Amino acid sequence: MNRTAAPGRAEDTARFYRALRRLEDGVGGAPALSRLDSVKLPARGVYFFFEPGESRSGAGLRVVRIGTHALKRGGRTTLSMRLRWHRGTARTGGGNHRGSIFRLLVGAALTARDPALGVASWGHGSSAPPEVRSRETGLERRVSRVIGAMPVLWLAVEDPPGPESLRGYVERNAIALLSGYAHAPVDAPSESWLGRHCPREKVRRSGLWNQRHVDEGYDRAFLSKFEELVDEHIGKGSDR
Repeated sequence: MNRTAAPGRAEDTARFYRALRRLEDGVGGAPALSRLDSVKLPARGVYFFFEPGESRSGAGLRVVRIGTHALKRGGRTTLSMRLRWHRGTARTGGGNHRGSIFRLLVGAALTARDPALGVASWGHGSSAPPEVRSRETGLERRVSRVIGAMPVLWLAVEDPPGPESLRGYVERNAIALLSGYAHAPVDAPSESWLGRHCPREKVRRSGLWNQRHVDEGYDRAFLSKFEELVDEHIGKGSDR
């Protein structure tokens, strides 16, 4: 039986995307991740990935991953660092999926769709010797091409690292709102979405390249804060 998104969730999703489109218009568009070298990024923020071929039920592309960084006290990861970990190494086209869960998930989905791409070491361990990394190079490059083609937007939120970060509040509520894990999504993934092949159930069911927060509820009050942050970001001028 087909599930139908609750009216309140549909309205909140539309409100979220209106703010996101306002952000996109205000900063001049969402560049592909592979073009980030020419972009000036804020030190801290929340990012939103779109995916070619993944359209909303209304218009435009749907968000397929939401994330942030430095949610532990003393964390030093910047927004630029996090996005570049996801993108991989521009010079070689490779990358390190052990430093990016996003890369790990995309690689696992590619392998499930096409077993010929698979390497037994994928996703095992927090580090690997050079000979293992060498065998993973082909798949890492495929992952870089997939993620590098995705448009990305970011919202500057320059608060200190820590679990109470406003960035974390926006991240977890936006994921919970858009997730189809426990509720019918307003914008379901296409039949050809790569994530449908991912071995991780939370990715397949949520329609997002996320695992955390996809099975949680969201606080509708976050939308007002999100809109406020978008207005602040636009008001301070483009980061590009």
